[in-house]
Amino acid sequence: MPIIARFYGIIIQMYWEEHNPPHLHAEYQGNKMQISIKTLEVKGDFPARAKAMVFEWLSLHLNEIMENWELAQQGKPLKKIEPLK
Repeated sequence: MPIIARFYGIIIQMYWEEHNPPHLHAEYQGNKMQISIKTLEVKGDFPARAKAMVFEWLSLHLNEIMENWELAQQGKPLKKIEPLK
């Protein structure tokens, strides 16, 4: 699964040709969650502070994330997205 961003020990990934709805995967210290990009629904368990950082990053890069989703649906290489600073 391609890693599209890393920050503060959090890894953000997106599968190629993944099922809808558009979503991404996050991992932090063995905790995993899946986030719907459009509804922000979360599946999985994540520490509150790390989850807040993922949501901040997502809000800053929503257009780039959706562009990567479209690339993934086409089986094309995904672009790295700037980490949260």
